[in-house]
Amino acid sequence: MQRRSLLKLGVASAAVLAVAGAGTAWITPGLLSDGRLAPPGRAVFRAAGTAILEGSLPVAPPAREHALDGLLERIDALVVALPPHVQKELSLLLATLASPPGRRLMAGLQTGWAEAPVAQLQKALQSMRVSTLSLRQQAYHALHDIVGGAYFSDAQTWAQLGYPGPIKI
Repeated sequence: MQRRSLLKLGVASAAVLAVAGAGTAWITPGLLSDGRLAPPGRAVFRAAGTAILEGSLPVAPPAREHALDGLLERIDALVVALPPHVQKELSLLLATLASPPGRRLMAGLQTGWAEAPVAQLQKALQSMRVSTLSLRQQAYHALHDIVGGAYFSDAQTWAQLGYPGPIKI
């Protein structure tokens, strides 16, 4: 293949991916119009939370589910407080990660977020973290920081960190 043909193919492919990504975000956004997580965004954050917080989450299934539900509630509260332009970027990221092509390209996950085992989720997140593409690294850091901040903002999790809480004055 000639270099010129290869460049044309690359430009055409990029245009198709951009249109497809924008269409996916328009059809299934990561956030609802009120700024809360849409079902696809909730699935991404629940899976990311399960993988990132492995070892910090309760082991018993009911307590684990309760902790993950609380995490999603705190993420909703965090996202609602973000400026509108940041909400739009996060919604696009979540829509991309929730779509099968975006999930495969950004995270390297072949199965859905909800179906993937923890080890596979951790491997996908690690590949994003150490990727040579800054976009994948930024996506990882956004997921990691939001999950960590939202989970450990709950006073019930402070003991795991050895944090006694604020000093009483």
